[in-house]
Amino acid sequence: MEIPVGLKAEKTITVAEKDSAKSLGSGGLDVFGTPAMIALMENVALDMIRPHLPEGSDSVGIMINANHMKASPLGAKITCEATVTAVDGRKVSYDIICKDESGDKIGNSKHDRFVIDTEKFMSKL
Repeated sequence: MEIPVGLKAEKTITVAEKDSAKSLGSGGLDVFGTPAMIALMENVALDMIRPHLPEGSDSVGIMINANHMKASPLGAKITCEATVTAVDGRKVSYDIICKDESGDKIGNSKHDRFVIDTEKFMSKL
């Protein structure tokens, strides 16, 4: 498994009603919900390393420490960029930033994922 430190990826979404704090039950407003932001962060991190994983492997999130610093309305465009900061065996660490279309940072996180053998992992459940 060769995941280079410094590897970057980004994804841009448009905030939809399904992403709102109100729809997700994390608040009562039609703004980009923290659970949706965290899911976007994990999605970018996972998609980035997937091509580097051995056959039969996947990765699972094991830690995320996120800050959601600015509200974003429905229809806002949010860009999430993840950078691999460390690889320690099967543990991959990231710095992740989300920005709105004006370039303002709306959230950031430290995130760790662990590479697993899918069949072995599922057999333990």
